[in-house]
Amino acid sequence: MQWPTHEVSNQVPELSGYNLYETDVALTAAVRREAAWHEADLKRFGAELGRKEILQLGELANRHLPELSTHDRVGNRIDQVGFHPSWHQLLGLLRREGLHALPWTDPRPGAHVARAAGYFLQSQVESGSLCPTTMTFAAIPVLQNEPALFATLRDKLYSREHDPRDLPLAEKRSILIGMGMTEKQGGSDVRTNATVARPLNGEGRGATYALTGHKWFFSAPMCDAHLVLARTDNGLSCFFVPRWRPDGSKNAVLVQRLKDKMGNRSNSSSEVEFQDAWGVMVGDDGRGVPTIIEMANYTRLDCVIGSAGLMRQAFVQAAHHARHRVAFGRHLAEQPLMRNVLSDLALESEAATLLMLRLAQSFGHPSDRLERAWRRILTPAAKFWICKRALEFTGECMEVWGGNGYVETGPMARFYREAPVNSIWEGSGNVMCLDVLRAIEREGDGLMLLLQHMEEPARRHAGLAAMIDGLKQDLAMPPDQREMLARRFVQKLVLAAQATLMLQHAPEAIADAFIRSRADAACGRVYGTLASAGVQQDILRRAWPE
Repeated sequence: MQWPTHEVSNQVPELSGYNLYETDVALTAAVRREAAWHEADLKRFGAELGRKEILQLGELANRHLPELSTHDRVGNRIDQVGFHPSWHQLLGLLRREGLHALPWTDPRPGAHVARAAGYFLQSQVESGSLCPTTMTFAAIPVLQNEPALFATLRDKLYSREHDPRDLPLAEKRSILIGMGMTEKQGGSDVRTNATVARPLNGEGRGATYALTGHKWFFSAPMCDAHLVLARTDNGLSCFFVPRWRPDGSKNAVLVQRLKDKMGNRSNSSSEVEFQDAWGVMVGDDGRGVPTIIEMANYTRLDCVIGSAGLMRQAFVQAAHHARHRVAFGRHLAEQPLMRNVLSDLALESEAATLLMLRLAQSFGHPSDRLERAWRRILTPAAKFWICKRALEFTGECMEVWGGNGYVETGPMARFYREAPVNSIWEGSGNVMCLDVLRAIEREGDGLMLLLQHMEEPARRHAGLAAMIDGLKQDLAMPPDQREMLARRFVQKLVLAAQATLMLQHAPEAIADAFIRSRADAACGRVYGTLASAGVQQDILRRAWPE
């Protein structure tokens, strides 16, 4: 027998049935400035992503994990990874919206911003399916430099249909591209890679090779091809390695096992071995690292966008919870200290959103010197800072939910487990900070252009002016000291960039609250330490409209 022991009350209703695009003031304003032609599509997409059945796809894809089958039932080597249908539905959404190729298929002004906005929206539903989408997006400009190869791939790369079938390239309606760089002995130090490439038919760019070696992290092994690094007599080179050889036989890329990851679990990451795997050289012989770096610039941008999207969704979930949950006689959102926490989180989220959109804008202007500085210097800086802030941010949002946030029946635990991956993938924090220093040393006028660009809005705020002065003083440090303090310098640089963007695009009082709090040594790194309560209601109303 069962009978009621209590009444279920004061539990927060599940957040669904809302438009992810229209409820984001900072995002909609940026799109109207830079890519108004795409707004109708984003409105439609935002409404679709907010539906309960679409939001549940993220939960399903992470509950039903990929499974590796190395052989078929009669013993043939197949190296196939099986996915839950939700995974393919998510990839179908990404593909349908052109988030794998929009700037290349529709290269009008603002295309990178339009694509970043859509990617940002879907990142709030599920993160693992973003990985093969990002790698395909980043591979396109690299493959475009290989006219003969690209001519055979173009239509399949640009297609807006998701084709999950495991078939040779010629038989596919659309394809996905992955990456394979990391080896056991090197990690981020790809110059230690030991995989070797033996020429099969000629040598150099466009020639075919047989690759022997391994990759310790081989992202999304069910992609139709991967760009990988291997060593020739002339040094590390880049190769296009498909799952199937041109003759229709399976390529000798053997999946050893899938990684048992803390987060990003819907996406299969693997260890593989190459046993004379067939590949085509992409880029010049011995110039594999510069070739692949072009791809890494785009993947780092997507790390920033994905982390900003994760922060946005974690904040929205926290704000929704606080407006419905009662404690100590009042809704959480009405309590001064909780309002301080939520306001601080809202500022952090808006600043991250503005920065990722500004970086995307810079990718649409390859020849402009200032835009190149944003792209080359601030992309790795933002990848360091935004991705790292997402770890603390999602943890704070989980705490707003209390114990309900710590269990897997809600989304907050998944967000928290998801947060570290972007900080590690494509170069961890130290690698990013050192890359910022290298970019400044190689393109010294780039940083000066950035600082000059910031000086105009700095005339309106002494806090930003002080940030810029501090950066100029840091540049006078000896090189060895600058490397030791690289994290401090990069943090200052990103905060100055965010402060500039807030002054340009947020209401004055809200921009002032961001700058004062980020420049206030008393605030530290804990959310909820804003010094003034006066503007907090305006911050929250802007961040998550009633």
